[in-house]
Amino acid sequence: MRRFSRIKSSEIGHTPGTLHGIEKMIDAEIELIQFNEASVERQSVEEFSLDLLTADQVNWINITGIHDVELVKEVGKAIKLHPLTLEDITNTRQRPKKEEFDNYIITILDMLSYQGEYIQSEQVSLILLENSVITFQEAHGDDFNPVRVRIEENKGQIRKKGADYLYYSLLDAIVDNYFHILERNEEVLEELDDLVVAAKTGPDTLEIIQDLKQEIIFLRKTIWPLNTIFGNLYRVESSLLSKETDYYLRDVYDHIGQLMDEIDVGRDMLSNLLDIYLSNKSNKMNEVMQFLTVISTIFIPLTFIAGVYGMNFKYMPELEQKIAYPAVMLLMLVIAVIQLVYFKRKKWL
Repeated sequence: MRRFSRIKSSEIGHTPGTLHGIEKMIDAEIELIQFNEASVERQSVEEFSLDLLTADQVNWINITGIHDVELVKEVGKAIKLHPLTLEDITNTRQRPKKEEFDNYIITILDMLSYQGEYIQSEQVSLILLENSVITFQEAHGDDFNPVRVRIEENKGQIRKKGADYLYYSLLDAIVDNYFHILERNEEVLEELDDLVVAAKTGPDTLEIIQDLKQEIIFLRKTIWPLNTIFGNLYRVESSLLSKETDYYLRDVYDHIGQLMDEIDVGRDMLSNLLDIYLSNKSNKMNEVMQFLTVISTIFIPLTFIAGVYGMNFKYMPELEQKIAYPAVMLLMLVIAVIQLVYFKRKKWL
């Protein structure tokens, strides 16, 4: 059972700058949120245009459905995105990255969520412009609802800040959700730890351990590149990022370090659980072998006695005695008891 999955682009290996996208799952949608300290407006728009963006407000354009290559091209042409940037946006196999250009900064990372027992990975691209932020998503559902609530209810500083603070807030929301993913992972690990230590594991325990191992590897591959991204992001010397926002980005960088520590702890814990599980299996097998060895050892002399008196010799004086049969049975019982007492004193039982 695979515990994680992701939406994949249709092909790889195209000429640089080629936009190939992913299989269409939904109709593309454009959501526009514009706000300042005094007001906020949220609406859906049919087509993207620079005329939608206002200078006296922060503009957040959220585009859902990157399979719509023509829409991505249209947006890229309007805000002058590099062709390789457009390719990165539509290529869902893209490794998390951050790039700076003269008029924008782009950050690409994975947004994780649980779909039942599975972790769903969705690529999100965030573009920071002078007074706007544009986000590209693969499908409906994201980690940005807390940010939307803060904007609409005027909570915190977000309505008082610029586009760079919105950019930070969106990145922070994605990273914060990683903690929820890891918390659920830790809960499963703790439950499994209790079962393994108490030797109450079932036939599917090894499969569960292997699934968790794959999940931790997947999480590490997803989160590890963010070390470099956020480590460089808060050091960027760009007019698009204020010095104050750099401090907030540094806090996100610290969170990434904490996430990596938790992943490493989970990986070590899982490795220890596997060792304990295999050790329990080995001990249980040893106990079974020990029991069978004791039984075999007890029956060796008894089998010898039975074999002697099972021989077809004519002259065996004991066979003519009435007491011979009970005497032999008693002898066998005494031998077995003596062996059991001996094994007990040797602590073999």
